[in-house]
Formats: sequence, structure tokens, C-alpha cells
Amino acid sequence: MRATLILENGAVFRGESIGDTADRVCEMVFNTSMTGYQEILTDPSYAGQGIVMTYPLIGNYGVNSEDDESVRPWAEAFIVRHLAQRGSNFRREDDLNDYLKQHHITGIQNVDTRALTRLLRTQGTMNGMITCAEHFSMDEALARIKAYRVRGTVERVTRSEPELFPAQGEERFRVALMDFGVKATLIRCQLERGCTVTTFPAHTSAETLLDGGFDGVMLSNGPGDPADNPEIIREVKKLYESEVPMFAVCLGHQLLALATGAETRKMRFGHRGGNHPVKDLAVGRVYITSQNHGYAVRAETVDPAVARVSHINVNDGGVEGLEYVRENCFTVQFHPEASPGPMDTEYLFDRFVSSMEKGGAR
Repeated sequence: MRATLILENGAVFRGESIGDTADRVCEMVFNTSMTGYQEILTDPSYAGQGIVMTYPLIGNYGVNSEDDESVRPWAEAFIVRHLAQRGSNFRREDDLNDYLKQHHITGIQNVDTRALTRLLRTQGTMNGMITCAEHFSMDEALARIKAYRVRGTVERVTRSEPELFPAQGEERFRVALMDFGVKATLIRCQLERGCTVTTFPAHTSAETLLDGGFDGVMLSNGPGDPADNPEIIREVKKLYESEVPMFAVCLGHQLLALATGAETRKMRFGHRGGNHPVKDLAVGRVYITSQNHGYAVRAETVDPAVARVSHINVNDGGVEGLEYVRENCFTVQFHPEASPGPMDTEYLFDRFVSSMEKGGAR
């Protein structure tokens, strides 16, 4: 079946339908990863977005239940140059096309993803629509596309009730994790270090966490514009003003920056992929990181009396981490639980554990 991708600037890409055939309007972004498509699809940070994969062959090792980062995929649409019809891997449980259909993800293949990516890089992230209709009104399609906004995504992806994850082996610490769209591996990296993790819905009050006898608080990754969450930011500020050790990632990093007076900005096309070089300024070392974000903290708005920039992106100089003056509080923009290095930045979890050893909340 033929399919058409329409962008809000009027650009049209024609190809072949994959996955679901329902019309889908969303924000179109690109990811430069060569592998990990299942983890990408199930990353809650992609809620409200369609993903353009720059690597030309996707789906060649199939999918399996162990690689899900969430209970379901959150991406709205999937755009590839070529979709492998059958995966070949000893861990394979299903093929990617069947997986897309099962989870109602509309997709398109056989489009020029290089040209599409160049367009998104030069003109910036923009909305788009995938349709399988043979005849459609371009004017009506563009009206729908331009009216779309990514909103309310944290409420969509967060859990509705607290959930307890016991530590692997002997329990050393108890961590409260604010779930703004947390990935499963982010939790697992803490369980492996002897932390029992309790995940809380995004709008949980700071008092609930501070009265829970936890040794540390973690703020997770998540989707959307951080400034769209004023109620959450107020609670994050209360957590910051306490003495509890804190570690924040991605959206959590941005929310804490906003809570302490800094500002964020929307990036032209964001950082999404497993090959982003980040420099730790304290040691002068560069790490290859996994990233997925379209907003960033503005370095010039960070008050030096509150925090200093600890990590920068080697490509564009953007803020990738903050070290707070307040003891035992640090954040990073990238995803330290992912494995592009393959595990270069997991040292941050060890640092979080060390900060709890120095004195927690209970």
C-alpha cells in the first residue's frame, strides 16, 4: 500500500506503508542510532513524535520483550529507508512490522531519509502527517499539521500509582524516583547497585517523598517542553531546598534547572541518537552518549551561585550537565543508562550511590 508523508512546510515524500494504516499527525524528529530501534520506540520521551531513522536498514534483528524500555511504545510514527521483512537473531520473538501493527504505529518506508533528515536539520523540527489515502486535500492536511502541538505528554506517560522495585541482592539504599517517563534501564542500573527504587507519579508532592525515609531522589527522563510543567517544577524546587541527595536525567535535569532560576530553549532539531560526544569538564574526558531531547538549558541563565556547567556537548557547546552548589545534587542531559560507549557514563550512578553514603534522608 502506498503512503505519503507531508511536512508542515509543504514538502511531500511518497513511499510504502508499514505498520498501521491510520492517518497520523505528530512532530517529526530524526534519530542517528544504527541499532536500538525497539528501545527508541518504547522510550516515553518520544511521546507525541514521529521518528525518522537515519540508518538505512531497520528491523534486521527483529524485536523481543526483553528490550522494551516501557510497557508499550510511545512513538506516534516511524519513518525508515528500508524495513527488513524478517529479523534474524537468536533473541528474536517477532518482526518489527508486526510489532508496529500490533501497537498501532503508523509508518512509511522507501522514502529518501537522507533528504528528509537534511531538511529537518536545516529548517528545524516540524510537524508532519503520514496518510495512506490515495486522494486527500493538501490544504486540509496542512491545516491539521500546523494545528498540532505536543502537549500533556508527561501526564500520558507517567504511572498512575507508586511501584516498588526491590534491590538486587542486599538493600543498601532506598531511592524515590519521580517518573516523568522513566526508562526501564534507568531503574535497573540502580537495582544492580543495591538500591530499592520506588517510582512515583509525576505529580506526587515533595512532602510525600521527603517524609518517606528515602536516602535519595532521582528525577527521570521524559517528553515535551519542560516549561509546560509548572506544578511539577514547584515540587522539584521543594526537593532541591531539602538536604536529600538528588540526581536528575534529561527532562529531570531541565526541570531542576527551571526550579532553580535557569531557563530552557527549544533546539532547532535536538539531539537524538547514540553517538553524541560529551565532555566532563572536571576531568577533561569525552564520553560517547545516548541522547533524546529537543530542549536544552541556556548556559547564560545558570546562576553561578546556584550551579556550574559540568558537562558540555562537544559538537555545539550546549549544556549537558550541571553541578549544584548545594551538596549532593547533580544532573545530566544525556541518558547514562544507555550503552553507546558501551557503558562509559554509568559512573554517574556510582556517584549517586556515593552521595547517599554521605548522608541520606532517613
